[in-house]
Amino acid sequence: MVLEERVHPCKFLVRDRDTEFTSSFDEVFRAEGIRIVRIPVRAPRANAYAERFVDTVRRGCRDRMLILGRRHLERVLAEYLVHYSQHRPHRALGQQSALTMDSPPPVSDPEPEDLCGADAVFGLIHEYRLMA
Repeated sequence: MVLEERVHPCKFLVRDRDTEFTSSFDEVFRAEGIRIVRIPVRAPRANAYAERFVDTVRRGCRDRMLILGRRHLERVLAEYLVHYSQHRPHRALGQQSALTMDSPPPVSDPEPEDLCGADAVFGLIHEYRLMA
């Protein structure tokens, strides 16, 4: 994996304390300026947000699609992240998406002719939006 080719640089690597992560493993990331954050010992809920997101991606995307390789996985995940942060409603955010929280609340009962269907994540998800 080439870290300097990433569009958004990594700042942190959150990992558990498993013995398979050796000091040389950590040093690869430190050399790239990434801070290693180890979760506390015997704290299964310490990484709950990351675990929940990984589970969401697995159930919502990966389990429904045959991934053909690393490049394919990266493209699918990038498309899913756009859907997740810009369009998918989140219960904790009042059914708004993460990046549109400050926008006006959605229309409660739109007319059918005002809706437009669109495919997301390579046709895996079908969503509806109001036409402009």
